[in-house]
Amino acid sequence: MSYQRTQQFSSRRQQGWNRNQNTTRFVSAIKLGPVAHTVIVALMITVLGLIYLTQATRATSYDYQAKEIDSQIAELTTKKGDLEVENARLTALEAVQNSSVAREMTQPASTEYAR
Repeated sequence: MSYQRTQQFSSRRQQGWNRNQNTTRFVSAIKLGPVAHTVIVALMITVLGLIYLTQATRATSYDYQAKEIDSQIAELTTKKGDLEVENARLTALEAVQNSSVAREMTQPASTEYAR
């Protein structure tokens, strides 16, 4: 069994078409003038500008959220420091009350206040 090339294939090959190259062209049925082209280009630029603006404002809103979170972090860090100091103070009082010196102390018989 032998294979033969068709006339169509060989003629396309001889016309200079390369492999994986389209052999047909799209021809639009609608013809646009210079004004229509200008309007279409202006609309495309407007749409791209609106997309850019939405992206820029979205980034700005993220900036505000980041500042708010940073202020919350600073506030919580301050509270944490205050709680650490309070914990140290209360722990120190508990250690003093449970010390051997405090256990050996006695209640005074009478207390008098100066006037």
